[in-house]
Amino acid sequence: MFTLGYHLIHHVTTLTPLHTGHTCARSEKEAPMGRSSIRRHRIVALSLAAAVGTLAFASSPVFATPEDGDGTAVHDVAAGEAYTKFIVEFKETTANATPNGRANAWGKAARSQGVKVQELRTLATGGTLIEADRALSGQAAEDFMAEIAASGSVDYVEPDARMTVALTPNDPRYGEQWDFTGTNGMRVPGAWDVATGTGVTVAVIDTGITAHPDLDANVMPGYDFVSDATAARDGNGRDANAQDQGDWYAAGECGQATAGNSSWHGTHVAGTVAAVTGNATGVAGVAPNAKVVPVRVLAKCGGSLSDIADAIIWSAGGAVPGIPANANPATVINMSLGGSGACGSTYQAAINSAVSRGATVVVAAGNSNQDASGFRPANCSSVVSVAASNPSGSLSYYSNFGSTVDLTAPGGDVRVAGGGILSTINTGTSTPGSAGYASYQGTSMAAPHVAGLAALMKSKSSTLTPAQVESTLKQGTRAMPGGCTTGCGTGLSDATKTMGLLGGATPPPSGNLLLNPGFESGAASWTSDHADTFETGTNARTGSGFAGLNGWGQTTSYMLDQAFAVPSTVATASLSFYLKVQSDETTSSAAYDTLKVQAVSNGVTTTLATYSNLNESAGYLQKQLDLSAYKGKSVTLRFLGVEDSSLGTYFYLDDTAVTTS
Repeated sequence: MFTLGYHLIHHVTTLTPLHTGHTCARSEKEAPMGRSSIRRHRIVALSLAAAVGTLAFASSPVFATPEDGDGTAVHDVAAGEAYTKFIVEFKETTANATPNGRANAWGKAARSQGVKVQELRTLATGGTLIEADRALSGQAAEDFMAEIAASGSVDYVEPDARMTVALTPNDPRYGEQWDFTGTNGMRVPGAWDVATGTGVTVAVIDTGITAHPDLDANVMPGYDFVSDATAARDGNGRDANAQDQGDWYAAGECGQATAGNSSWHGTHVAGTVAAVTGNATGVAGVAPNAKVVPVRVLAKCGGSLSDIADAIIWSAGGAVPGIPANANPATVINMSLGGSGACGSTYQAAINSAVSRGATVVVAAGNSNQDASGFRPANCSSVVSVAASNPSGSLSYYSNFGSTVDLTAPGGDVRVAGGGILSTINTGTSTPGSAGYASYQGTSMAAPHVAGLAALMKSKSSTLTPAQVESTLKQGTRAMPGGCTTGCGTGLSDATKTMGLLGGATPPPSGNLLLNPGFESGAASWTSDHADTFETGTNARTGSGFAGLNGWGQTTSYMLDQAFAVPSTVATASLSFYLKVQSDETTSSAAYDTLKVQAVSNGVTTTLATYSNLNESAGYLQKQLDLSAYKGKSVTLRFLGVEDSSLGTYFYLDDTAVTTS
């Protein structure tokens, strides 16, 4: 199920070798005598890492996508779910050019399961939506997809899963927006001194929208992508009217024992993003001068993956078969919806399409108090995944968490008086009634705070890429006031600090722009293609943590990255780090094993310095490099270690810093 406010989505993880290379022995190289073996150290470390990894996988779900014999991806089915619709990506062949030709791919599968199958439509991702005349679940659904894959005519097949909302509404009340101005809030007012969202469009992919005097002036024409006319309650399928008709349900419907009222979820989310501000009425929006394009994908019992995928592409300005082009393409997309499971090919293709068009995709981490890696779209690539905080500045009790989370924003706790997130709603219990306000809680409420902030950023610096928006959002956080031990990303979003990084009125930070600079928190804020990069022990320069690259005595490549943004208002910026090199190489003239220090910005990789086995040292030596050329830019700092086929060199890193003046 896809759910509003809480996106239960996991990304597809493909396990492949981290590096490859041929061994080319050099006769002039001989192992030194009487020296400790660097490679032995690495072998022991890797063995321990492998043992720990085995234990972890034994107790955790595996989200890799299974494949048939020729590499066709066959995505998992959810326990207890039944599917009539499936998404198939056909290979580009002459046989697949016609409906009858494509039908050959599922003919045998349909006969095996005793169902009739018809082709419904082509999705904007290129996939084809097919429908069986009877629902398939469990092993039957898996066998059906496996037989389609076995035809050799398709690249992938997956269920057209359903997404739903996951929020906890409370009785309407009018209170202060602690999430904007409170001690443990997002510090939004200071950001308004820099930008208010003028010129930016935010697509809210949700339940649609209802009329509201505190919102209408900022709403632009949207679209209804709900293809199920019965669930849509508007008497037809897709149309140009994004009006929320209500997602109420009776007892026994939508898998619920008791009846539920309409949530007006999309209206609440839109209000957090861009409620009209300064009108002496109601509430304020994070980006009060931004415009909202409502995109309806969720109705009674949620919404389908196929509808959501098309909506993502349309929102960013992409083409969807049979749908008029979006006259107001969004540069920010908010999705406060989701479901459990792997990200899947269809979801990822849609997100990739939007990001390629310059749209930042902000999603909710989910409300299951579980690791967000098991929920989509929070575990998809190229999204900004947002967890929820409470008025105490700690992770909300319902929020998902973990390494998939990018940052945290106020999501509320309605168990505390005044602790929910107040925003615009409709007061109707089923069909639309009058405009009103209510306090909700959920990661659905946290995500639009960040989407609104992204709109402020794009209003200030329209050329920011989605990658730059994400890295600046992460850099613009502060430590969780109430602490977080389960994984809250880089911390609590701070709007004033974030806008300061773009040259706002607030002075840029004078401290270290790098997070976890001494590796005392292991891999936190860093990414590496090798788990054993992050080590502890006496080899640390200070504390107990350090990073160790290479040292195997065979062909290896290690990459260690962290993204940050250099404020445009600084005079200088510099990188410093401590490096120790231990090598088994005996040459005094040849750089067989190298460590390159690189800056990646706007798709360009620049090598700032190169060190090698020739720089062997008994202890750590400080290195300093100039980064002033990157003022006003988002940068990925990269340490790239490359080792040849024999004799090892081990590069130790510790106490890194990027400082400005």
